[in-house]
Amino acid sequence: MVLLIDAGNTRIKWALARPGAALGDWLASGAVTHTELNHLPASWPQTGITRALVANVAGPRLRDQLQLMIPTTAIDWFASRAQLDGMHNRYRNPAQLGCDRFAAALGARALEPGRPIIVATCGTATTIDAVSAQGDFLGGMILPGLGLMAAALARNTAQLPQVAARDLPAGFADNTDDAILSGCLAAQAGAIERAFALHGAALCVLSGGAAPFIAPQLAVAHRMVDNIVLTGLQRAANASDFTTG
Repeated sequence: MVLLIDAGNTRIKWALARPGAALGDWLASGAVTHTELNHLPASWPQTGITRALVANVAGPRLRDQLQLMIPTTAIDWFASRAQLDGMHNRYRNPAQLGCDRFAAALGARALEPGRPIIVATCGTATTIDAVSAQGDFLGGMILPGLGLMAAALARNTAQLPQVAARDLPAGFADNTDDAILSGCLAAQAGAIERAFALHGAALCVLSGGAAPFIAPQLAVAHRMVDNIVLTGLQRAANASDFTTG
């Protein structure tokens, strides 16, 4: 079995897959927050995992912790590169691109081949990236995620409250909580729609914890995909030209 891990800024997501299995065909999957990290080993079989592929954007301390927990010594720490699985990385410095963004683009392209797409991952930060129909990763945008936007307003203003993401009634907000959330959602959706128009995209592949709240606000064609980074890691694990990063 292959253990796939997406170690993000807030949560660690994982999946178990057989080598060569179809994308998203996982034997098991789950997620924990950073404070629940010690629960991870109990979620994984301690035998039968022959390889782990990890995208870590949460820093060296978490990498060291995961290294001790993963029940195999065959660990690939996924990194962005100039080319993989037919996708060309056009970042000025390909290695500087966040490995999670590279994996998400790889997964989205595998699900929607031959189409110009926008890949929006809506987590602690929102990343919005463009992939051409020919398979070029062109670059993208990074902005504060939905929760960070709301928290910044609550922290830096005297009388605005902290609000949580939820479904909103249609139309203009008639109370402060809804007005804050409406503004933050509009900013997220507006950035995605601007990128969509700039790229001339056919579809936006949308993922991340805030995606269910942002999706209803979008006026462009979109597809929700859970755990797009794990999907990309699975694609990378099966790619004939993948080597340890």
